Amino acid sequence: MALSANPGAAADALVVRRLGQAEYGAVWRAMQDFTDRRHAGTADELWLVQHPPVFTLGQAGRREHVLAPGDIPVLRVDRGGQVTYHGPGQLVAYPLLDLRRLRLGVRQLVHLIEGAVIELLGSFGVRAARAPGAPGVYVDGVKIAALGLRVRRGCSFHGLALNVDMDLEPFARINPCGFEGLQVTQLSQLASCELSQVEARLIDCLADALGYAGRVGSAAPTLPDAAEG
Repeated sequence: MALSANPGAAADALVVRRLGQAEYGAVWRAMQDFTDRRHAGTADELWLVQHPPVFTLGQAGRREHVLAPGDIPVLRVDRGGQVTYHGPGQLVAYPLLDLRRLRLGVRQLVHLIEGAVIELLGSFGVRAARAPGAPGVYVDGVKIAALGLRVRRGCSFHGLALNVDMDLEPFARINPCGFEGLQVTQLSQLASCELSQVEARLIDCLADALGYAGRVGSAAPTLPDAAEG
């Protein structure tokens, strides 16, 4: 049985927002605001989004891993990890969770998210795995999903980027996740898939891993404003 969070400690439901395509900066600010405003009774949320082309560099990220960004902007952000690329056709999932309520540590959360992605890929017939000391998910040593989190006030934001059907060329302009020569792949090169189908399965896999199986709600496909929460 897959490791999962304590279901008895979860809120009533995991609220899912499908945001479509949205600028990275706007979503980042909204995540920070949501995390700062939430309280003990705030439901956990999962945001699904695609971003226009952007490189993001984590808090301890080294600029020398950004080799030749060209016309793609580079943003220094407050997640863990080094540099990665986001672009259309990549499914980004941001789990905004009260880790104390779920009784989860950061390492356990990383393990759960990786496991959910491995389960998702397995449903498409793709055998994936973790790599020791390198968060994310890999297929035969080639990276298909990146992971970078931030925890503030006991709550998580930032999250997971799964390559589904995108232009992979910008990854050649960086050392992905700080590893020189690291190769990346995407699900469309390994199996027949539609992004909407992948999104639906990822929601189910993450909900199961986090103890929310059968308890998934939905919210408006827009970023929450200051009146929510």
